[in-house]
Amino acid sequence: MSTIAQIKKLREKTGAGIMDCRRALEETKGDEKKAEALLAKWGIEKSEKKVGRETKAGIVDSYVHPGGKVGVLVELLCETDFVARTDDFKNLAHELCLQIASMNPKDVKALLAQEYIRDPGLTIERLVKQVIGKLGENITVARFIRFQLGEK
Repeated sequence: MSTIAQIKKLREKTGAGIMDCRRALEETKGDEKKAEALLAKWGIEKSEKKVGRETKAGIVDSYVHPGGKVGVLVELLCETDFVARTDDFKNLAHELCLQIASMNPKDVKALLAQEYIRDPGLTIERLVKQVIGKLGENITVARFIRFQLGEK
């Protein structure tokens, strides 16, 4: 049996819905680590169902590395302006900028295949799918550009 404190803690950590947190804790017999993994799995499964949806809203985010020698612009798209204004969506855009500044992928496909700099056990594609599962909308990385001082 899961307690309210466990559900609250899991919800704060994952951003998943209350009922999903409760169900995950019940299925894992209160094991918080396993419940967190189960919620991530469910989020990925939900994201697979969103793939064909059209993405017309979104944001352009930027990052300039301290010292001003590397800068990134990324266009991240979603289905609605409502989701584009959420902190989770904005945070994903920022994390993508940091990834691009750090790892210099040649294109979107290469970016999605990269290991996430903050968690090498996670690819960028899986990170995006987790956010899709959490927000309930399709998300696509439309394009990006990375500038490095003196680079042609």
